Amino acid sequence: MSNRRPADSYATGRTGAYAQSPAERLEPTRPAARHRRQRFDREPGPSRPFVRLLSGLFTLLLLLMLLAGGGAIALQNRLHSAGPLASSKIVVIPKGEGSHEIAARLERDGIISDRRLFMAGYLLSKAGAWIDGSGPFQLKAGDYQVPQAASIGQVMDLIAEGKTITYRVTIPEGLTSHQIVERLKADANLSGDIDEVPAEGSLLPETFIVQRGAARQPIIDNMRAELRKVHEKAWAQRRKDLPFKTWDEALVLASIVEKETGRGDERERVAAVFVNRLRQNMRLQSDPTILYGINAGKTVWNRPILRSEIAQRSAHNTYQIDGLPPTPICNPGRAAIEAVLNPASTKDLYFVADGSGGHLFSETLKEHNTNVSKWRAFERDLKAKAAASSAPSSDIPTTAAPKTRAVVRTPPKAQPEREKAKGAAQAEEKKAAPAEGTSQDAQSWAPTTQPAPAKQKR
Repeated sequence: MSNRRPADSYATGRTGAYAQSPAERLEPTRPAARHRRQRFDREPGPSRPFVRLLSGLFTLLLLLMLLAGGGAIALQNRLHSAGPLASSKIVVIPKGEGSHEIAARLERDGIISDRRLFMAGYLLSKAGAWIDGSGPFQLKAGDYQVPQAASIGQVMDLIAEGKTITYRVTIPEGLTSHQIVERLKADANLSGDIDEVPAEGSLLPETFIVQRGAARQPIIDNMRAELRKVHEKAWAQRRKDLPFKTWDEALVLASIVEKETGRGDERERVAAVFVNRLRQNMRLQSDPTILYGINAGKTVWNRPILRSEIAQRSAHNTYQIDGLPPTPICNPGRAAIEAVLNPASTKDLYFVADGSGGHLFSETLKEHNTNVSKWRAFERDLKAKAAASSAPSSDIPTTAAPKTRAVVRTPPKAQPEREKAKGAAQAEEKKAAPAEGTSQDAQSWAPTTQPAPAKQKR
């Protein structure tokens, strides 16, 4: 019985402690003592080494990522820092060169300072393109204009995007097909052969933008294609009362107009003269057809024409044949073709140089002869000035300049005016050969010492 608790004892908390006195019972209740787990020694579970290994790997990966990020930032800064070029320079990357050869070439040419840094940037860009799926990152051959102080990144982007230097290949209007082929062969920026000399008048003169090394034959093919486009559009919009019925005939006449004048404000009127002559069965009498009839595609334009050459019969000499020549005499431009298909509405049958690069037009032979007299007066004045400027002394007489060619067109066969003016025309022809009235006539027969006004070809 001695082990029994007192009846008035007060149990407190979860610990089972009891108050031993009334004073103790008046104290606030104390919190129970924290239970401490008893640690028992036991062997670690089978998953604990794997957790440690995984944690180490994540730590290492994070460290590597931080190092890679820092290295990438440092590399980008170096890739985009100013390069060593003191001024803009052209570099040629040949076909077939690999990235290492390109890097060495750029370093050797002083465009970059370190080929290894270039290769590091190239590999980084290649990896980035593969990751984001933007396509392969490749360095392309070609001619590149590298700007002053260009960074390695700029040089790399320039070559990878293929922003090569372009060249202008200009084919002027009025050249023969043979002359166009020779012009393309002489261009050192082009490559390859041309299959054959195209038919006369089958090419449309244009300006082409090409890269260095572009093939020559595609340029010929493009000129053919452009002429077909003009054919389809211009022929559909032609006047319906023209004295020719086919596109080939229009092309022949356009080639003559092309060689007769280079002034845009005169093409329609010059075309109208030839159209009116065709309507009245008059010979065209065009000087360029004489030249083409002699040497065909190898014609030397704007040279003096001999009187014997005017009388020389050929398939193209419109002084000796009726109507149009069998083929064009050159490759006319777009403007000449459109002028022939839509000529001016005039009754002009003649034209002669006016001394300012243009022409004086007339409907009758009488008016034309008056214009010829004006041109001859202008020529005499030019000769006098040329002789005065070339004379070493006023006491030494100068040799008289040779006569310039009279410009007299024959009138229509059906006109009564021809009979009236026949005597006057024959008297005029004794002084000079009958010829067409163009600015080329005047310059062809002018003395070489005088500044003869010539038509300005584009």
